[in-house]
Amino acid sequence: MKIVALFFPKASIGTYLVAMAVAIALPIFAFVALLLLQLEDNQRSTLKRETAQDALALSRIIDRQLQDMATTLRLLSSSPELENGNLASFHERTETALRDNTLFVIAVDRSGQQLLNTRRAFGTPLGQTANIPALEAVMASGRIEASDVFRGRTSGEWVYNVTLPRKNEPVAALIITQNAQDLGKLVTTEGLAPGWSAAVIDESGHVVAATGPANLEPGTPFDPRILPALTVSRGVFEDEAILPHMLLGYAQIPGWSWKTVIWGPIAQASILSTWRFLIIGGVALVLVAVLAAYAVARQVRTTIRDIADMANRMGEGHIVSPVETSVIEANQVAIALSNASFDRSQTEDRLRFVMHELVHRTKNLLTLAQAMMRQLAKQSDSVETFRAAVADRLEGLVRSIELLTSEQWGGVSLRRVVDIHLHAFPQSREQIDIRGEDFVLKPDAVQNLGLALHELATNSVKYGALSVPQGRVRFEWRDVSEEDKPDALLRFTWEERGGPPVAEPSRSGFGTTVIKAHAASAFRGTVEIDFRPEGLLWVLTAQRATLERE
Repeated sequence: MKIVALFFPKASIGTYLVAMAVAIALPIFAFVALLLLQLEDNQRSTLKRETAQDALALSRIIDRQLQDMATTLRLLSSSPELENGNLASFHERTETALRDNTLFVIAVDRSGQQLLNTRRAFGTPLGQTANIPALEAVMASGRIEASDVFRGRTSGEWVYNVTLPRKNEPVAALIITQNAQDLGKLVTTEGLAPGWSAAVIDESGHVVAATGPANLEPGTPFDPRILPALTVSRGVFEDEAILPHMLLGYAQIPGWSWKTVIWGPIAQASILSTWRFLIIGGVALVLVAVLAAYAVARQVRTTIRDIADMANRMGEGHIVSPVETSVIEANQVAIALSNASFDRSQTEDRLRFVMHELVHRTKNLLTLAQAMMRQLAKQSDSVETFRAAVADRLEGLVRSIELLTSEQWGGVSLRRVVDIHLHAFPQSREQIDIRGEDFVLKPDAVQNLGLALHELATNSVKYGALSVPQGRVRFEWRDVSEEDKPDALLRFTWEERGGPPVAEPSRSGFGTTVIKAHAASAFRGTVEIDFRPEGLLWVLTAQRATLERE
């Protein structure tokens, strides 16, 4: 109980309704916030996945370019002019083939000395290639490689080389070179969100080509804080200290030493807008819920006070009329209170009537008891006989009074009166056959008929058919009215068979007086008694009006 009082202290209905509104609104608000967090996490996961895929797509574009350059080198390396050492013809043919392209071919010997360069006319004096370390790495590995970006001596621009090593002399390696700016045409941010940049990074961490708002020039070192984290073939890099509110995706170009990267701001505007809407909407929802709860509480409080006033007036003994409210259940309570006040008034009237009737019945019972005792006193030869006779008669009278009391002296059904008095003898339940159409007896009829039945059953148990197992009793009643007589008549028949031989008693006792004279007088009818040898026959013919309650 203390725990309940702790969680539900005494408070007005308005307080409880407001608390209920808040208790409903806050979980909804929290649930929506949880959904937004989940949505934000899903969007971030989707953005990471798409960023890594975009970086991979860019790497495939660059890989295709490098593969095309490698294929061109392989074709040039097997040309007849180069095999025959006719470098002039090789220069002319190569220059013609690549005239519509942004690619240039360089042939070098093992020292790096340029033997030809399609950027210059054949025979022009040329020096060593500018990127000797890349050449040496290719000669050592024996496979085609892409160099880091560097400043070309012949072009004066940022360039990169794709080099094919050869075992023949004098050309030890063929190189295709391209300006980094021309490669940058393949690096695009098309399809990316606004504010995103893309770049190609060489093995040393320098930008080969880039595009986007970052505006990185070829040869610019990429952020050294990021490069060590780009270890796997592809992925996503996040660090609020290095790239605040930004995301970077990268991919290794398969078979080459370069990487592609894309990076840009995380689109949080829509999420922030949603959060702002959630907070403002949530606060508004709670306020509306509280106001609505307060309005409902005022209405309910007024309704309860009206009903409480009805209850107070009902407690003062008034018959109250139901109040009309806007709450259907409250109207039902008001109607119930009004009905209860009317029922209470009727009950009080009924109690007054019962008290008056009780006084009247008590006088009648005392008169009956006095008469019964006088009769028994005349016929009893000892105190013990008198006591037993009085106790037996009073017991039958008590059963009738108990029946009337249970029905508030409003009458009892005939069948129930018969069952109560005859079944008081358990050993005879299977020996008595009861027949007749049931109806409700008047209070006086309950007592008088009960006395008669009790006497009949008592005498039968002592001397008649119920005193032996094979004896049988038939008790029935039926309507015997005649069409030309307006008063309805009922005939009650008590017929015994199978008992000891019966003889008419030499003197008339109190029992005979009850079943004959008293019964005839009480029901304004006639009683016939026949002491037949095969068993007693008792017939009561009475007016139905003296028995049946209206």
